[in-house]
Amino acid sequence: MLCYFLLKSKMAQSLSKIPVFSPINTCCKDYVHPWTTSCMEALCGLYFCSILYSLRMYTTVYLLSFATKKKLPTKKDVIKTVYGILQSTAFLSGTAFGYSAVVCLLRRILGNFNILTVSFFPAFISSIFSIIIERSHRRSMLALYVSNIATETVWNMLLSRNIVKNIKYGDIAIFAVSSSLLLMYYKAGWHKKSEDSRVDPVFSILKFIVGPYEEKDYASRTSRENSINHLDQNDSYLKNRSGSSYSSKSSSNSISTILTRALQAYRQTIENIKCCDRHLTCPHPFSCLYYTSQGAWKMFGLGLGIQIAIKLVLNMTKIVKSPTLMKHILFKKENINLGAFMGGFAGLFRATLCLMRRTTGRDIPAFALPAGLLAGTAFAKYPNNTVTLYVMWKMLQISYNIGIDKGLLPKVPGFTEFLYCFSTGILFHVAIIEPTNLRPSYWKFLHGISGGRIACMSRPPLDVWGLETSKSLAQVLHNTKTEAVLR
Repeated sequence: MLCYFLLKSKMAQSLSKIPVFSPINTCCKDYVHPWTTSCMEALCGLYFCSILYSLRMYTTVYLLSFATKKKLPTKKDVIKTVYGILQSTAFLSGTAFGYSAVVCLLRRILGNFNILTVSFFPAFISSIFSIIIERSHRRSMLALYVSNIATETVWNMLLSRNIVKNIKYGDIAIFAVSSSLLLMYYKAGWHKKSEDSRVDPVFSILKFIVGPYEEKDYASRTSRENSINHLDQNDSYLKNRSGSSYSSKSSSNSISTILTRALQAYRQTIENIKCCDRHLTCPHPFSCLYYTSQGAWKMFGLGLGIQIAIKLVLNMTKIVKSPTLMKHILFKKENINLGAFMGGFAGLFRATLCLMRRTTGRDIPAFALPAGLLAGTAFAKYPNNTVTLYVMWKMLQISYNIGIDKGLLPKVPGFTEFLYCFSTGILFHVAIIEPTNLRPSYWKFLHGISGGRIACMSRPPLDVWGLETSKSLAQVLHNTKTEAVLR
């Protein structure tokens, strides 16, 4: 795949001084570590820096994860957490150590560098050994993470070579298709191997957004139970209504009375909506209208709150200096985008399912496909490539696992590890050869873990392949506000 992109590069064909696959006769000092003549000194410096960075990062990650468990830690929990931090630190710093070592080692063995040995093969080989260090249950998550970024990176490589063009609403289509399949798995109960099995976190997110009632066998009700529940709701509504009339007669004409009446009117409206018609095949309580509107407004409010909270945190310094900016920050039109997406997704999914149940008189998992596709259009209010690719890769991973469980697909040993290594190889290759095609956040990560060394590696020897590597590096340093300085 990587070779195909290089061969298709019009830039490389028109500007290169030598063919793109021809080796370059340059030594380690002139490319890998121009700040020192010693390969061992460069290796040790990078390894030490990566250990400190990895330790800080994983300490934060594990402690935050530990804090969300909402329980007092036991001695065993503390020891397990410390061991996890050290193991993950060894894994990540091991990748940096192996990369630096293999780059110089391949140069000594082959006597030169080529387009693949400058970064891709060293990253691939070092990842093979480092991923073994990490705990097995974390490997799929790591593979998913780097594959997500690698997919975006490969697309950027294709765009830069004019091989493909961006498709309008393509990200929305990918999200809608992927989420609809995940929702069908959720509704069919395929996300659970058994009652006690661990559920993938993505289904916990879906359950929170669309609600628990669409999950298979959740609080199943018979037609008689639905009818009794409906009658009980009507009785409750009538009692509330009569109580409200009595209180309004005995109230004085004051502001508190007006507020009380407004609240009573609101409550009566909600009770009236709750007691509307509900189809017998619907698994949710109350009416379909209430089920749809309640889910939509709840998610809209949550999304709006999250968006405003993020804005306030990110602009806290500006607000402290100038409090008048708060009004401008809070009342921006784009603040409702996340809420509109979350509310629209939940509301459209619920409404479509209720409509299909009423139309057909039954409730089957396949209904989640058109409902999910329609709900996915709400993503247009908050498009995000990272979310799109995450959902897509999650869908592919879960589909593959379901295929294995049902005997439809063979289990390929080591596939997760290979995917991680291959994706990491692509990312490191692009970071060296054409960093403008790399996601800025990942460039900053590589810059941080290497102590700036990724930017200090000399690019002029690589310019002979015609990919304008030095120019690309300068542009990335400017865009990400990073520097080619050792730390």
